[in-house]
Formats: sequence, structure tokens, C-alpha cells
Amino acid sequence: MAKGVFTTKVNPTYDDLPEVRYHFPKTYLNQAQATVGDWIIYYEPRRQDANAAGRRGRQVYFATARVQRIATDPHRHDHYYAFVTDFLEFEHIVPFRQDGKYLEDALMKEDGSTNKGAFGRSVRLISENEYQLILQLGFTKLTGGQMEDADVIAAEEPEAYVRPMVEQLRGCGSCTTTVK
Repeated sequence: MAKGVFTTKVNPTYDDLPEVRYHFPKTYLNQAQATVGDWIIYYEPRRQDANAAGRRGRQVYFATARVQRIATDPHRHDHYYAFVTDFLEFEHIVPFRQDGKYLEDALMKEDGSTNKGAFGRSVRLISENEYQLILQLGFTKLTGGQMEDADVIAAEEPEAYVRPMVEQLRGCGSCTTTVK
């Protein structure tokens, strides 16, 4: 299982209904299959629709959902559906880049420029940390230092918990055993 990002447009050329299903070509089958049973984040690109001139999309992450299963499109043999459950729209849309930082590491080359090859992929796998950061930004109150606040939250280590061991004596007829 792996976390992922599914790109869907306001007026998609595919048969997307984000609350229920994501429609995609065979090119992305391996990445989509890796997300089955795990969570994805929906991303809206700059292009709002299939028209190349339609560049009014918000370039934001806007929801999360759990991928339940992948099925073949019965009408187009080289296309598939990812069926989702637990769709949840963010309280706040999350820009893909904040304070000059990309929320997905793969979107930036070593020299700091945009990795257009990775950015152009409609289905991308992301790390657990990237998923958690985007999710936190989508559900936190907006502040002036939003990115810094989320970095602190994402970097916090879980509190250690020591589980006490309790010994019991339990009778089993003629014997007594110690259970830990």
C-alpha cells in the first residue's frame, strides 16, 4: 500500500466523480494499484478542462479519500477506475507550493526548478510525511506562518508510552501458571 495524489480537473476529460471514482488510462495502473487500501489526495491542476487555453485551475490539493479497489473500464479496454470511499473535502484548499517549497518532494529538481515530468503525471505516489503535511494544512486554521506551523506539527515525535507488565496467577486445575 502507498499514499498517492490523483489529479482531476474541474471539467475532466475522464469519467471522474471524485467522491466515488477516479478514471485513468493504463499508463497509471501500477501507481493506482499501489494505493489500494490506502489514502490519496486529490489535486486540481492549472488547466481547468481539456481546452489548452483553459488555465484557470487553482493548482491546489482539495480532498482526500481511501482507494477501495481498481476495476477495468467496461467500455474502454485501456482505461480503469479507482473506486474510493471515505471521501473528505478539506476545510481549506492547499496550494501545491508554499513559501517557495513544494509539498511533494518529487516535484522539485535538485537545482530548485520544477520537475515538469513528475508534475505532469496524473497519478503520483507520495510519502506518508507528505500526505500528513498536506492533510494537516487542509484541516488547520490558516495563519500567516501556515507552512512553518505545519512543519512543526509534522516533525513532532509521538510521546513515549511505557506499557506496564502485570503478573497474574491463574489456576488450571492442579497447576498454577504465571501469565505476563
